[in-house]
Amino acid sequence: MMHLKSQDEIERIRDSCRIAADAMALMVDLVAPGITTAELDEVADAYIRQQGAVASALNYRGYPRSICTSINEVVVHGIPGTRRLANGDIISVDIAVKNAGYHGDMNVSFGVGDIDPETARLLATTKEGLEIGLRTSEPAARLGDVGHQIQTHIEAAGFSVVRDYCGHGIGRNFHEEPQLLHFGTSGTGRRLQPGVVFTIEPMVNAGVADVRVLEDEWTAVTADGMRSAQFEHTIAVTESGPDVLSRFHDLPF
Repeated sequence: MMHLKSQDEIERIRDSCRIAADAMALMVDLVAPGITTAELDEVADAYIRQQGAVASALNYRGYPRSICTSINEVVVHGIPGTRRLANGDIISVDIAVKNAGYHGDMNVSFGVGDIDPETARLLATTKEGLEIGLRTSEPAARLGDVGHQIQTHIEAAGFSVVRDYCGHGIGRNFHEEPQLLHFGTSGTGRRLQPGVVFTIEPMVNAGVADVRVLEDEWTAVTADGMRSAQFEHTIAVTESGPDVLSRFHDLPF
């Protein structure tokens, strides 16, 4: 069952998103060759706790760390550890925060040092797909409209959209209705209404769309070993259009 959020609830979600976004801003200077993903996790977790909040991911269904760090061929749910970033890598950092009873969620893919032109194109196309999805999330649009627009842009660039994971409603629960597929057919799916709050988070692969999950039961990698990128924002549908709750004028996301 989908719960339409009040304006007060939307502002509470925005507050949680602000903490996540500020934690993400710390990653901008830290993501560089030589740092470990565990160090990124420790910095983000410490900042979130300093704000009196908690990381939504920590212990969620047994997940062991506070953020997700997905490098190169890792599509999603990469677990922070001892791996050090290398020049030319890409890393997707997923930060979700629960504050005062409400969750906020976002993801940014970073290039590490000097990345090659095709990797840069993958990052740019993925971010463009997210922006198209955000703009399409107007009142009376359907979920299929959003997914179709994202898919069309990604595939026109020669990349593929991951089918195994989707965007999700968010609020008092980390994952709620509705679910948003980042592919689909226009004119299908649930119609968006003011008060719907959900994430848009396309995962885009340089090669095939297929993924496989490693033995840790979390880390999902591309089936062909090619690279993957992801960008995510939390968005509210309002009478006046889409309101991106995890975007702030003083931050570069």
